Amino acid sequence: MTSKTLTRADLSEAVHRQIGLSRSESADLVKSVLDLVSDTLVAGKTVKLSSFGTFMVRQKNGRIGRNPKTGEEVPITPRRVLVFRPSQVMKNVINGLERGTDED
Repeated sequence: MTSKTLTRADLSEAVHRQIGLSRSESADLVKSVLDLVSDTLVAGKTVKLSSFGTFMVRQKNGRIGRNPKTGEEVPITPRRVLVFRPSQVMKNVINGLERGTDED
């Protein structure tokens, strides 16, 4: 994983290395998990991953926005947005206050 962005392929490779599944089985597993998370969010349900965070879909109301370049008012339609709230454990890990429980 040399890039700064973690990709689906990186996740599949990590599953392959750490669990020992074949590369195709690892890719299928990652796809299945991501599909389940996506389908759950599309259905309007919340996805909570312990010690990681919570994904939820929130409804935003319509409003009048402004084009910053021209100053013209533009209507912004109501829409659903994806929101992620990290758990306190994740916040602590990111801030170096706590280490994960995985030992290498």
